[in-house]
Amino acid sequence: MRKLMSQTAVAALTLAFATEAMATEWSVSLWGKRRAFTEHVEKLAELVSEKTGGEFTLNISYGGLSKNKENLDGISIGAFEMAQFCAGYHRDKNPSITVLELPFLGVSSLEQEVELSMAVYQHPAVQKDLARWNATLLMPSPLPQYNLVGVGDAPSTLADFEGLSVRATGGIGKAMETVGAVPTSMSASEVRQAMDSGIVKAVAFAPHAHMSFGTIENGTWWTTNLNPGTVNCPVVVNTDALNDLSDEHRAALLESVDEALAYYVEFYNSKTMAAWGPALEERGIAQVTFSVGAVTAFKEAAAAPAAAAWIEENTKRGLPAQELYDLVTGMIAKGE
Repeated sequence: MRKLMSQTAVAALTLAFATEAMATEWSVSLWGKRRAFTEHVEKLAELVSEKTGGEFTLNISYGGLSKNKENLDGISIGAFEMAQFCAGYHRDKNPSITVLELPFLGVSSLEQEVELSMAVYQHPAVQKDLARWNATLLMPSPLPQYNLVGVGDAPSTLADFEGLSVRATGGIGKAMETVGAVPTSMSASEVRQAMDSGIVKAVAFAPHAHMSFGTIENGTWWTTNLNPGTVNCPVVVNTDALNDLSDEHRAALLESVDEALAYYVEFYNSKTMAAWGPALEERGIAQVTFSVGAVTAFKEAAAAPAAAAWIEENTKRGLPAQELYDLVTGMIAKGE
């Protein structure tokens, strides 16, 4: 009997150790606070936990693990297993995906933004580019076209942007330069203080970020239709950590991406955009709409030169820049 009890105890202990060994916890580095921009990561964590019976957990941190501009560095050294960042924060570290930040590409929906991003992420040259940081691209954070919230006198023509200090990253910043604005790159969490102190007079954001980071609290005007472009903010995972997952856990993660993205798009379209108009009206923010001719002139001044410069610069880096650009613009043209 004693021998049987001993065997039972050993078996129970072995099972306990095996169960503990199967459990996987990943740290996920985001920033700011939970908002539309992070809903796909939240949903992914929920789905992964459900599919693995709680054995695989994504522990999401909003700023507790790293600064947002250092998330890719953290991934590269394995400081955490998953992170979100924006390509425009460090263009030299991820030049291949900045093709998606070129101005006036003509992306018409979040669904199309997802399709374009995933196609670019799967390109071998892009995967090689991110592999330098031991990073595997998992999914995008699709955003609508950016527009400006500003303080002071509202612009009535493109000429009114001359000398205006604007928080605008990536291709949007390049576009604003063509109308005489002075773009400044800073992280989203720094924007409100920069507006309050007068460092910038306007901020280019998607609607959710204008609400989340407080630009509409002191903004006096909003451009409804400049639509110069958007930013690309992928979610990446540490490649070694991904490879170390069990087949079951890896499948649970990768097979949940499409559902998480679908949830994100629905959330953004139905909840965020529904709240945007009322938020502007409640605060008495003037809505500035430019003529079709003005927007067309803006596009003509910004789009082609930015694309040509991007292709030239990144071809010199050894990237198939023309091929990547043609991939994106070809898909957009096909979708029209």
